[in-house]
Amino acid sequence: MPISFLHSKGTEAPIKIPAIGLDLFVRMPPAASSGEFCFIETINAPGAGPPRHRHREAEIFRVIEGRYLYEADGRRFYAEAGDVVSIPGGVEHGFCNVTDKPARQYILMAPALDAAAFFTELAGVMHNGIPDQAALNAFGLKWHVEFLGPPVNSNDQPTA
Repeated sequence: MPISFLHSKGTEAPIKIPAIGLDLFVRMPPAASSGEFCFIETINAPGAGPPRHRHREAEIFRVIEGRYLYEADGRRFYAEAGDVVSIPGGVEHGFCNVTDKPARQYILMAPALDAAAFFTELAGVMHNGIPDQAALNAFGLKWHVEFLGPPVNSNDQPTA
């Protein structure tokens, strides 16, 4: 099988979801790895993060700038620039930027999720703000994502 290479120049426009303070770039789409993984970059506004959720894909986060409060399976902990956080598939999780500036991270998802389609559709679902959990889960059915509660709050305290 020939090896496929992809050079992501990083010049594409972000997928923006203002309701959760997110600018997202797909740096490697699923097709580049035959669906094995995808690679995204996120910029999170101060105090912002996604609703708590779970999905079948594992995620490996590398914090590039800033500081985040992560929650995984009910345990909360901080991660700073240079830290790597691994969340197995199926684990409830969420995070938020706890700084007063935008924070940035790279995320590898395996197996791959069509991140461009997922986050573009999510932006449409959230165009008027974060909808209720039932509406989010109706959207999530297509993607095998279960939304479990509000975003992690920067005032929450770490447990680990």
